[in-house]
Amino acid sequence: MAVVILYGSEGGTSELVADNIADVLGDYGDTSLYDMMEFDAGDLDPANFHVIVCSTYGEGELPTGAEPFFEGLEEDEPDLTGMQFALFGLGDKVYEETYNRGGEIMAAKLIALGAVQVGEHGRHDGSGSVRPKDQAEEWAKNIGEEFLG
Repeated sequence: MAVVILYGSEGGTSELVADNIADVLGDYGDTSLYDMMEFDAGDLDPANFHVIVCSTYGEGELPTGAEPFFEGLEEDEPDLTGMQFALFGLGDKVYEETYNRGGEIMAAKLIALGAVQVGEHGRHDGSGSVRPKDQAEEWAKNIGEEFLG
């Protein structure tokens, strides 16, 4: 089973986090990394394990970098039955009502199409003291051990 990592970003932090996750999960086999701006939703393969890295933007919306992929999911409605995915979201608890909402929106759409979310939904707090890459690496180790090991 291949690991496909998709990231949606506004300012680039999700891309950096996704790179770190790819480094960790590379120990478990074939791992590829894609910007959601350049990945067709129809190319999702339920035979692969997917990791979604998604930030939150504005008033709790998806970042610009995730919009084309999300729109593809809405338009094409691919059957994702049997697809497993894990999600790492980025947000800021200063925005209590919309904290990590981008990741929640993406997870809900994938689940609505038949995918199954596994593991802990990673939630980085931009106003916290832990660096996003450090939290993501620890999260990825847990995902790897539990679902890919």
